[in-house]
Amino acid sequence: MDLLERLFRLSENGTSVRTELLAGLTTFLTMAYIILVNPTILADAGIPMAGAAAATCLGAAFGSILMGLFARSPIALAPGMGLNAYFTYTVVRGMGLPWETALGCVFLSGLAMLLLTVAGLRQLILAAIPQSLYAAIAAGIGLFIAFIGLHGAGIVVANPATAVALGDLASPNAGLAAFGLAVTAGLMVWRVRAAIIIGILATTALAWALGLVDFKPGPYSVEALGSTAFSLDIPAALGLGGGTLGIALIEIVFIFLFVDLFDNLGTLVAVNRRAGLMRPDGTIPRLRRVLLTDSAATMVGAVAGTSPVVNYIESAAGVSAGGRTGLTSITVGVLFLLALFAAPFAQAIPAAATAPALILVGAMMMAPLAEADWNDPAVAIPAFLTLIGIPLTFSISNGIAFGVIAYTVLKLVQGRAGRKDWLMFVLAALFLARFIWLGAG
Repeated sequence: MDLLERLFRLSENGTSVRTELLAGLTTFLTMAYIILVNPTILADAGIPMAGAAAATCLGAAFGSILMGLFARSPIALAPGMGLNAYFTYTVVRGMGLPWETALGCVFLSGLAMLLLTVAGLRQLILAAIPQSLYAAIAAGIGLFIAFIGLHGAGIVVANPATAVALGDLASPNAGLAAFGLAVTAGLMVWRVRAAIIIGILATTALAWALGLVDFKPGPYSVEALGSTAFSLDIPAALGLGGGTLGIALIEIVFIFLFVDLFDNLGTLVAVNRRAGLMRPDGTIPRLRRVLLTDSAATMVGAVAGTSPVVNYIESAAGVSAGGRTGLTSITVGVLFLLALFAAPFAQAIPAAATAPALILVGAMMMAPLAEADWNDPAVAIPAFLTLIGIPLTFSISNGIAFGVIAYTVLKLVQGRAGRKDWLMFVLAALFLARFIWLGAG
């Protein structure tokens, strides 16, 4: 215990070993779905499912443990949703690239992020964004994960006429989620530190008791990792084999890099704000180490055989359960390692059990909005576009893009643009170029 105290400064951060372990378990339970979802998506790209499952666990374990040991941050990592879909349905199936070449592109994007971090450019980007946008990013991500929770619970559903609509509240899934919301919210009101994990476990127990969990683990072997490990084709990703894909390959690497960069930025801001870890000047402690970690995790994930590894916004659930140090993320990483030695067990925890955690964590992430001056249109408009853009476009990057572009345009209209804003204008130009490229596609 003394070693853990010295390494993670638990007392200084107002936490304990027990709290950190519970927080890690909470984060793991809210993101364990990736063990099943990621291999299913990557299998559509032709990647062997068992190998993709093992690579998913390995990439998440490596990134999370490195984040805890090296950066001492409570943020967990795993292959990112959205980027895995882009990998499969746009790069492999849409553009016809072999999945081995696509993995090579993932590796190169991780290497590019590593070099940008060493050069200090990623840190400059974080420093350039105004505090009002940071507040909107954190709250927007709160709305985003709350929406994911509401959808997972079946409370909000797709509707062709109105985009979204109220789901069937009489369904077992919605009933379980309502039970979980009531239990977890009540415990949070009573200031129970383990409220989220207790809520998840109580809802899971009820689902099992009512026979609402369809748990049928399939065959799985750690040895299956060999079917994807070291399969990436970096020479092909560099276009060294000739052909007509040179420009396309550059675009693929750029998209991986671009989306990964700004999704990670949003997650870092949101989770660190929720944990109260942001410094008074708005900077993130040990930022360089955090950024080096997610870059290295993406590269290792590509070698293992999975799409880009990113910081997970579900880490906010663990932070809400009291996680404040790297011991939280190490716990997540160890649990992902244990998942390598067993059948994928995430099915044992229904979506209705984790949905309340996401909804309530999202609610608690609204607090930073009080920091923005909503009476100043130059502040309020970019902040609002960021806030609403993240959940409605289902993309952290798009929400940040709306805010950055609006901020720079209004700066020009006011005639208040200065030299210190140069990087924001560069970012706005890049975001505009990205939207033009996506529109042309």
